[in-house]
Amino acid sequence: MTTTNTVEHTLPEGLERAGEILTEDALRFVAELHRRFGPRRAELLGAREQHRRAAAGSGTLDFLPQTREIRESEWTVAPAPPALQDRRVEMTGPASPAKMAINALNSGARVWLADLEDASSPTWYNQVDGILNLRDAARGTLSFTSPEGKHYALRQDAPLAVVVTRPRGWHLPEHNVTVDGQPASGSLVDFGLHFFHTAQLLLANGHGPYYYLPKMESHLEARLWNDVFSFAEEYLGIDHGTVRATVLIETIPAAFQMEEILWELREHASGLNAGRWDYLFSIIKYFRDAGERFVLADRSTITMTAPLMRAYTELLVKTCHRRGAFAMGGMAAVIPNRRDPEATEAAFAKVRADKTREAQDGFDGSWVAHPDLVPTCREVFDDVLGERPNQVDRLREEVQVGPEQLLDVPSAGRTSTQQELAANLYVAIRYTAVWLSGNGAVAIHNLMEDAATAEISRSQVWQQIRNGVVYEDTGSTASRELVAEVLEQQKEVLRGEVAPELFERHFEPAARLIADLVLGEEYVDFLTLPAYDLIEGR
Repeated sequence: MTTTNTVEHTLPEGLERAGEILTEDALRFVAELHRRFGPRRAELLGAREQHRRAAAGSGTLDFLPQTREIRESEWTVAPAPPALQDRRVEMTGPASPAKMAINALNSGARVWLADLEDASSPTWYNQVDGILNLRDAARGTLSFTSPEGKHYALRQDAPLAVVVTRPRGWHLPEHNVTVDGQPASGSLVDFGLHFFHTAQLLLANGHGPYYYLPKMESHLEARLWNDVFSFAEEYLGIDHGTVRATVLIETIPAAFQMEEILWELREHASGLNAGRWDYLFSIIKYFRDAGERFVLADRSTITMTAPLMRAYTELLVKTCHRRGAFAMGGMAAVIPNRRDPEATEAAFAKVRADKTREAQDGFDGSWVAHPDLVPTCREVFDDVLGERPNQVDRLREEVQVGPEQLLDVPSAGRTSTQQELAANLYVAIRYTAVWLSGNGAVAIHNLMEDAATAEISRSQVWQQIRNGVVYEDTGSTASRELVAEVLEQQKEVLRGEVAPELFERHFEPAARLIADLVLGEEYVDFLTLPAYDLIEGR
């Protein structure tokens, strides 16, 4: 442990260049962020459960009466900088390792969501290496040579994707940095180190320090980010409003505060994004003890055309465009399999249909998880946008969405099967095991999964036990005994798929963790919190 003026930090094992990021000046900046904004962060996190209990107790949510004036008055966010005017296709993926970062930058996408959050396992090595890669990319020096001698470098024949970095959510700590004896905020560590080392470089490149903000539950949390940005700009002597943020609307309370979130960030706002799986996960989490009306159907049966999801996405487009912000579509999780032409053809067809719906609904761009899908997404949005960079002028004034539509969980269907129970447990264990091994982006059954998949999988099982759901395909009732039995079966399936050493090292602890989460009386808000403790050996 190294001390820097009451800031203590460890160096990631095996990362020789970590000292280039964990400098005294950079850590001093992180410490200042923590001292100024850490107490308010803790207060806002503490308020989350109070708001959740009130919503679950009443069985409803509503738009905030105290912010009605914001919703009814006319205002817009700051105009987008040139680098963010056209976002028709965005590639997502972790910023570490360097090979994946280079492939994303070279993908032909307009934007790369450089992920330090859900697509990244938050080992200290991954977090620091990711920021190092982003700093090298901003310098134009990022390269990588594989052990087999294959060289990867930034392309010179076409523009690189514009980087929009996603730090961790407010709830996650960083145990490898302490400030005045307290674990630092993962979000402030990620943002602080990235901003300190790249902001000036990005501006010199004609881009800027751009961010995706995850997991927020209120406009007050957005206000906190806005204050962080304003302070950071002043600290480095950068013009106010240089930072731009796109907020992921991936929690149910945030869906009721879209306008307020944009208002709080209006001088730094770029847009909103529809984060699908996390949004469904949030509905389960928020209303987990609110009765059968909020029991979600099998996740594999819920499509974006369900009335529940249509209300959410159409309100997002309308809100963004009314306020001059970009509406970004959700993840196309299906990925091609170059060894399976039939699966690849099906993947392309699903992505095309998904992106066509989004483009026709008014979204300004969307996400893909694999470079091979970039051309498909681009082609779909080209057909709708033509030479225009976006369709912010499409106001969708005909859209009328109220609380009843946003909370119409039955409209997503009522199908619950034991087959899906098994699939949920399989995916939750498998993803968590790979996450514990240090990889946060995992291909499972031709889908690129991140932490949101494991979260909704394990949450759905807990909810089914809580409500005694009867599975349509077997007639069995969800109970701890049945789930424990199916979990053990899926654990044995996984045992047969991986090497014994790997199973013992990562899959056994993953299975124990998932068992604790789905069978426990109390619901754990985030799988990643106890999983992070396992990574850190706590």
